[in-house]
Amino acid sequence: MATNESLEEAIRAEAERLGFSACGFTRADAADASGLEIKRWIEAGHHGTMGWMEERAHHRVSPLALWPDAKSAIALGMSYAPSADPLALAAHPELGRISAYAQGGDYHKTVKKALKALARFIVDAVPSELKVFVDTAPVMEKPLAQAAGIGWQGKHTNLVSREHGSWMFLGVILTSLELTPDAPAEQGVHCGSCTRCLDACPTAAFQGPHRIDARRCISYLTIEHDGPIPDEFRAALGNRIYGCDDCLAVCPWNRFADAAAANRAFLPRAELAAPRLDDLLALDDAAFREMFAGSPIKRIGVKRMIRNCLIAAGNSGDEALIPSVSRHLSDPDPVIAEAAEWALAQFRPSSAAMQAA
Repeated sequence: MATNESLEEAIRAEAERLGFSACGFTRADAADASGLEIKRWIEAGHHGTMGWMEERAHHRVSPLALWPDAKSAIALGMSYAPSADPLALAAHPELGRISAYAQGGDYHKTVKKALKALARFIVDAVPSELKVFVDTAPVMEKPLAQAAGIGWQGKHTNLVSREHGSWMFLGVILTSLELTPDAPAEQGVHCGSCTRCLDACPTAAFQGPHRIDARRCISYLTIEHDGPIPDEFRAALGNRIYGCDDCLAVCPWNRFADAAAANRAFLPRAELAAPRLDDLLALDDAAFREMFAGSPIKRIGVKRMIRNCLIAAGNSGDEALIPSVSRHLSDPDPVIAEAAEWALAQFRPSSAAMQAA
């Protein structure tokens, strides 16, 4: 660290060197009001079957509930701005749509590695205590990021940045150091009267600005939800087999996002950018693990992926997929067998019956 450089300036420079595109500082307790909001959200049941959120809700109320000695929070963002239109595959029902964030390497590993490296830099500069967090920990990254000024929570509840649009992974470092806070970003001011993100939701998951019912969200249904996809949402899934980018992709602020600024670890892998449904429906557990090694998709397991692909196949109208669907009718997992039966019923009855026979 240069002798005429402040600690905050040195941290920002090192964060940029490590691949972060945004860095801001705030008090550790700056987002406590949001912690109370999520507590009410959970009490209303809007988290669905995400029991891990309910189990650690007492920690989410405030970072100080997790670590009472924390004085400051460092909020960091890492860009994954896509170069291709995330909505382009909607016109290709024979392909599966994977959310842009999951087409490359596992962000948990990349972001956490960079957070740990930045933490070592800070401790070497000023001996102190700190803890690092990615989104698997009960820390409210988005409200802290807004408090630290690196973006604001849009009406779709995700962070929006002037420079990187809606495409940022977030991480947080809590520290015992007293760091100079940055000016917070104002929520709602930069979104104005725009409601594109709310209007774009295929399943009407938003109850209004900043209010989402996860139980209706396609990202929740395809990733977190275990069991049958509710009938009322199946057609709306289209060919989305892992996550949904619609509310993010339509945000006008994304016109300022530069794909060249994205961390190269998140560049899409060829086999994940536009996978064929028939190839995915042929996967067994071993092949699934091999295909999705190093990907955040791996954690949902082959059964949930097959379930999602069967719904997408049923929505495709592509009769060439009937044999790939039919092979799952006798699956011992009732969720898979029922999804296959539903998918076949979406094709012309005569064609489906002939192929299934």
